[in-house]
Amino acid sequence: RRGLLAADSKWVIVHDGARPILKRELAGAVLQAAMETGAATAAVPVVDTIKVVAGGMVQKTLLREQLWAVQTPQAFDRELLWQAHQKAQQEGFLATDDASLIERYGHPVRVVEGDRHNLKITHRQDLAVAEFLLGNSRPRVRTGIGYDIHRTGPGTDLMLGGVRLPAGFSLQGHSDADVLLHAIMDALLGAAGLGDIGEHFPDHDPELRGISSCVLLARTVLLLRSRGWAPLQVDATIMAEHPRIAPHAYAMRTNVAETLGLPLEAVSVKATTNEGLGSIGRGEGLAALALVQIELISD
Repeated sequence: RRGLLAADSKWVIVHDGARPILKRELAGAVLQAAMETGAATAAVPVVDTIKVVAGGMVQKTLLREQLWAVQTPQAFDRELLWQAHQKAQQEGFLATDDASLIERYGHPVRVVEGDRHNLKITHRQDLAVAEFLLGNSRPRVRTGIGYDIHRTGPGTDLMLGGVRLPAGFSLQGHSDADVLLHAIMDALLGAAGLGDIGEHFPDHDPELRGISSCVLLARTVLLLRSRGWAPLQVDATIMAEHPRIAPHAYAMRTNVAETLGLPLEAVSVKATTNEGLGSIGRGEGLAALALVQIELISD
């Protein structure tokens, strides 16, 4: 009614704000029909069996061949619709759509077959359907893979998963050379489409020399969250001949889970040797492979 007060054209189209997938062709067809009859609405034939229910019990079954689910847009001669609104206000009559007002006062309403994609957003799950139909939805879950390798060098211990391990050697790198956390970081950044570690934490930045990779992992999480993503799951494998990883895997999982804000069961850390093959098998380096999932938390 307020919209009619603001309109000064002969013809008006009424449409639900809750129906975001309106096609121009449907609006045109409804308007054309209204210009011939004075009032028209989009509607689609009912495909389900419709029953009248009261108190949780079926009262009767309606003939669906005669039933149509009414949509918007609806189009009208503005003066005709205005008079119907005026009468309804005087009588205190409430209608669920404008076409009902026209029906009540005896004017015919032409039905134009609507569009089943012309969805009315009513329940939360309708949003996902609408996003799919619009073809611009972001996937709710993404997967990323990350790999890192560091040379061994002089030293007595090394960092893996934020845990210091006695090994008789260390890993060489600009930061603390934690290959496990670096692989996880790379996987997270990749899943979010944010490049790689080198772009965000370059090995020529003096402020990052010797920095804990736990700190870098926490910064990576903040970066993801700023883009609407959050870690969901991590599965990582360390490839090393020495030291033995199994006794420390639980502590590594705990560090990763706490830094990512995940429950412990969402983080897996495994280890394998390279069976003496290649540079890893010869003890020249350690490597890690990580597979992660991230979830969309905001658009």
